[in-house]
Amino acid sequence: MNIVKRTIFGGIYVALIVASLLLWDTCKCLFLVLFSLFVILGMNEASKLLNHKGKPIPILIKAIDVLGGFGLFVAFFGYYNLYSHEILILCALAAYLLVRFTVQLYLSSRNAVADVQQSLGALLYVAFPISLLNTIASDFSPRIVLAMFIFIWLNDTGAFLVGCTIGKHRLFERISPKKSWEGVAGGAAFVIAAAIAFACVPWMKEVFNPINLSVATWIALGVVTVIASTLGDLFESLLKRTAGVKDSGNIIPGHGGILDRIDSLLFVTLATVIILQIASGM
Repeated sequence: MNIVKRTIFGGIYVALIVASLLLWDTCKCLFLVLFSLFVILGMNEASKLLNHKGKPIPILIKAIDVLGGFGLFVAFFGYYNLYSHEILILCALAAYLLVRFTVQLYLSSRNAVADVQQSLGALLYVAFPISLLNTIASDFSPRIVLAMFIFIWLNDTGAFLVGCTIGKHRLFERISPKKSWEGVAGGAAFVIAAAIAFACVPWMKEVFNPINLSVATWIALGVVTVIASTLGDLFESLLKRTAGVKDSGNIIPGHGGILDRIDSLLFVTLATVIILQIASGM
């Protein structure tokens, strides 16, 4: 029954992401709503993980942090789709910092350093990378974002299949005892094969490569996806292990929290932006 539940909700999750990116050119509303939810839910979960030894987080701080992350994402979206001026992003960030730091003055019973670290950590860890998806989709193509997700899913699949079959050498046993170097190699093989296909197979090139990225760039994107995806998963595992929890939340039945689903994406987005900017000559 758990497998059925996991399959159903996993399928819904994948379908929503794919639909939001395929419909980007005709209607960006689904993308805006879906990834705004990722920011809101992810910020809430990240705040809990980053605050594991502190007192319960006041509702006011939670609300300000979540609204700050949401505002940053909407500002990036607005910059690329409504008003092409950096003032949107700067004002959203400035308003959040001004409100957040001011509120801290009135929380005399709290550890100010720990509180601010938790708030800014959640913003940088979750909201900033997801906001950068707007940069990739608008400056390059939403199909590149779709390819990122497919790379991540293929990497997870390849790592699981190969790791379960022949995995012997532990990758990072202190944090994730089940991950192996063989699994990493299996994920890399799946991803690089897909990267070459996206660049060379005619119908795949038409779907995923509308801006004609070179084969070398696609391979570079595949390689950094494997590395960043693995690091992102390990980093979230470290946060959960430190906080003493199995999952970041329980919002997705059979899958845990939203961070358990997008932990790799957060790192992959940062790496992808760098590669694309280098490939385009900055």
